[in-house]
Amino acid sequence: MAKINTNYRKLAAGYLFPEIGRRTEEFITNNPGTPVMRLGIGNTTEPLTPHVLEGLHKGVDLLSKVETYSGYGDEQGMAQLRELIVDLYSKYSVTLNSQEVFVSDGAKPDAGNIQSIFGIDNVVAVQDPAYPVYVDSNVIAGRTGEHQKESDLYDGIVYMPCNEDNHFFPAVPEQKVDLIYICNPNNPTGYTASKEEIKTFVDYARENKAVIIYDAAYASFIADLELPKSIYEIDGADECAIEINSLSKNVGFTGVRLGWAIVPQKLVVEGTDAGEVNKLWNRRQCTFFNGASNIVQQGGMHAFSAKGLEESVEMVAYYMNNAKIIREGLIDLGFTVYGGVNAPYVWLKTPNNMDSWKFFDKLLIETRVLGTPGSGFGPSGQGFFRLSAFGHKEDVERAVESIKNNLKL
Repeated sequence: MAKINTNYRKLAAGYLFPEIGRRTEEFITNNPGTPVMRLGIGNTTEPLTPHVLEGLHKGVDLLSKVETYSGYGDEQGMAQLRELIVDLYSKYSVTLNSQEVFVSDGAKPDAGNIQSIFGIDNVVAVQDPAYPVYVDSNVIAGRTGEHQKESDLYDGIVYMPCNEDNHFFPAVPEQKVDLIYICNPNNPTGYTASKEEIKTFVDYARENKAVIIYDAAYASFIADLELPKSIYEIDGADECAIEINSLSKNVGFTGVRLGWAIVPQKLVVEGTDAGEVNKLWNRRQCTFFNGASNIVQQGGMHAFSAKGLEESVEMVAYYMNNAKIIREGLIDLGFTVYGGVNAPYVWLKTPNNMDSWKFFDKLLIETRVLGTPGSGFGPSGQGFFRLSAFGHKEDVERAVESIKNNLKL
C-alpha cells in the first residue's frame, strides 16, 4: 500500500496566508458590500514597465517563427541573462562567474528546494520571526521533530529570536548548526542588517563549515549605500553562503515568475571539495527543473538592461513612498513602528501587548484594513503585526486614513 510523507502532518495547522484568506472571506461573507483594504500579503499591484513588456513581447515573437523558435533551454538559464546577473553583482563590487548563477522561477521555490542538496541530519537555524517556507520546507524534508503547540516551536530547529532587545537581528547560535537562513532586508520585520552584523554570521559559518542560505529578495529596496545588497560584499561569504533573489517585487514579476540562486564555486561543507555543492545544485536543477520560461527570461534580460534597471528604481520608489505613508501615519497615532525605510514592510507593535491574531481581527472589523499577524511568522512575532507597502498609493492612503479615524485604541 502506498504511504504518504508523514512529515506533512507535522506542519502547524493552516499555512499563514491561506488562513488570512479564510478569515477575510468569512468577514466579507458576513459583511456583504463592505470593501476590504489589503495591506497584508506582499503582492505587487503596479503594471509592468514599458521596457520589460517589450522584452516579454520579444520573447513571444521569437517563438512565432521557425527561425527563432526555441524549445527546452539550459536548465541553468539563458547564457546572456546569467551574464547580466553577473554584471549586476559587479555594481556591488562582487565578482561572480556565470557558472555560479542559476536562473529559476522565483526565490520562494529556490528557498524551498535548496535544502534538498543537504543531508537530512543537518541542524537548521532560522531567524524568528521568518518567512514560513524556511521552516516548513525543512519540516517536510524530515529535519525536525513535532510542532509544539504551546511554544509554537518545532523540535530540532534552532530559533534565533529577532526582537526589540537585539534590534531585530539575532546573535549567532551558541551551538553548532549546519544550515542558517537569513533574510535581508528581513521579511517580516523590515530590518536591514549592516555589513558588520552579516559578518558575524559569515565568520561563524566559515568556522563551523555551515552554509548560510541568504534570501536577498528585497535587496533592491535598500537605499542606504552603507548597507549590503549582497552577502558576497562580505569577505569570505563565497566560501559559506548561497544567495537567492528574484524580480518579483522590484520589477513586478510576482505572477510572471523569475529568480536566481548564486552557488559559489568556493563554497565548501564538511566532506566536500570546492565546486561540489555547485555541481549538486546543478544536478538537482537538471533533474527536477526544465528551466524558467523562455518568454519570461527575455523579459528578465530587458529588466537587467540600463533602461530596465532605471524603470525598476522608479517602481521601488513608488512602493517605498507607500511605506513612508504607512510608517508616518502609524507613528502619528502613537504606534511603535519598525521597518519601512530600506524595506517595503512596516512592522508595528500591537497596542497593549494584544495577541497578533486578535489585532488582525480588530483591525479588519474596525477599519476594514487587512494586514498580517506577526505570530504567523514564528513565536517571536507574537505581539507584532506586518503591513505591506505593496498597493496603489490611493488605496494605501485610504487605508491609513481609515486606521486613523476608526481604530479604537
